Amino acid sequence: MGRNYIPVNDAEFDRWFKFLISYTEQKCSGSPPAWDHIPQAALTGLADAYAAWTTAYTPTLGPHTPQETREKNRVRASVEHVVRGFVNRYLRFDPVTDEDRDNVGVPNRDMTPTPVPKPEDAPEVEVSTPLPRTLRFRFRRIGSKRWGKPEGVHGLELLWMIADAPPVKIGDFPHSAFSTRNPLELAFDEDKRGKRVYFAARWETGAVKKGPESDIFNAIIP
Repeated sequence: MGRNYIPVNDAEFDRWFKFLISYTEQKCSGSPPAWDHIPQAALTGLADAYAAWTTAYTPTLGPHTPQETREKNRVRASVEHVVRGFVNRYLRFDPVTDEDRDNVGVPNRDMTPTPVPKPEDAPEVEVSTPLPRTLRFRFRRIGSKRWGKPEGVHGLELLWMIADAPPVKIGDFPHSAFSTRNPLELAFDEDKRGKRVYFAARWETGAVKKGPESDIFNAIIP
């Protein structure tokens, strides 16, 4: 699938992003819905990303400062990462059709991908704090000298939660993030600084087959 389908112009990106959300929500509604493979948390995450984008974009529609432009550009880069992850994870395979992808301006696949087996091991994850309110996660196969996903793996799912105590089981994590490239970053609001984030990770193939989870780790939001 091509990587340059996202409009470069901010106004066109804004219109395209809104339509992508509207189209996806419509396909996920109804009884039964045409698309039943996208969890509500993923839809909410996409809507939250658009809310962050429009908050940063709106001040630049009139006279604005260089700082507002920098903030808009920073948020757009972060939001594009969310959008690409959503498209790659949920819009590349059935029940999404080639017509659906044409409708939302996402290129169709050139060929059907070769099936790959379910990952057999958990990833190794390194967390760092490069900026205030930000946690950065690098991942690799255990024992590998290079950071990155193993061959045949589509990406990494990071399960996470802010809590005073670790979850009892993997199913207790209320949030997840997905990335096909290193690193994966989580950005938090100012009032979350100093709080503890628990997280675990697992590999995922393009057919959404999940591998075993890593141990549960934790980090403090800087």
